[in-house]
Amino acid sequence: MSSSKISEEDLNSFTEHLQNSSRILALCGAGLSASSGLPTFRGAGGLWRNHEAVSLATPEAFAADPALVWQFYSYRRHMALQAKPNPAHFALAEMARRRAGFVTLSQNVDGLSQRAEHPLDQLHLLHGSLFDVRCTSFYCDYSEQNNFEDPIVPSLALPTKASQPKPFNTDKSGAEATTSSHAATRNEQKELDISIATVPIADISTEDLPHCPKCRQGLLRPGVVWFGEMLPEKTITAVEEFIDSAKKIDLMLVIGTSAKVFPAAGYVDEARSKGARVAVINMERSGQGLAPGDWFFEGDAGIILPKILESIIGDIAHLAEG
Repeated sequence: MSSSKISEEDLNSFTEHLQNSSRILALCGAGLSASSGLPTFRGAGGLWRNHEAVSLATPEAFAADPALVWQFYSYRRHMALQAKPNPAHFALAEMARRRAGFVTLSQNVDGLSQRAEHPLDQLHLLHGSLFDVRCTSFYCDYSEQNNFEDPIVPSLALPTKASQPKPFNTDKSGAEATTSSHAATRNEQKELDISIATVPIADISTEDLPHCPKCRQGLLRPGVVWFGEMLPEKTITAVEEFIDSAKKIDLMLVIGTSAKVFPAAGYVDEARSKGARVAVINMERSGQGLAPGDWFFEGDAGIILPKILESIIGDIAHLAEG
């Protein structure tokens, strides 16, 4: 892939610095998961059905229509589980296993780092996870991490439609029509894409939504950070302690994010103040704020990360293929 070529000079200088680095912070954004093929629902065009996705990501939306919000997040959970961790996720996970002083701070909620078996004590989630849930009752402290049940309750299963045999005007051999007929005979069910507004969705009662197994009264909610909510204090504290407890940060990796929004942008500045050199891995160069001595690797993180970290993690092709 031409857009992901790495110059030998940059690779050699980065590798030399990497091998002498013991304290490393990786900051990850949506670009980390790009080659896993997940929709992000970001920006003005980020519609789910006829709703702006950001309008469903608020406490007010959940209070007003918890069934609709849960359908949105159940769909996202399902889509994330259909995707697979890409080589970049496995590279970071292996790096964490090889370097005790390596920490990943991810802005992603897709659960792909966890499924790549990234050591959890070296993985901090700035915006939570689609696969974490917690009770909404004021008096209950129940929470659960890495719940990969799909659907999380039966009522949130995606609607399906039985396969129907259909003619293929472009196939004169009859092979495609035969395949279609066999699928219909087996009564195969095709999942419907409920992100499309014309696809009907169920009218789900509150009683059939996920409920807390501890207090048995409160609704469970997705464990993501919604607009208007504070970032998780535990995560912020852990990252600050990682930075503050060391006299020096050797290296900061900025992967698939412009890192222009705080607190992410602040972590880059803090790492620099501790002497860190910065390596940016992204599909585009704009807005990165590169300083002299930084590296910029342009292209797909799934291709670049395994290559530039190879001197530490070795060949991880078997992990990504497994």
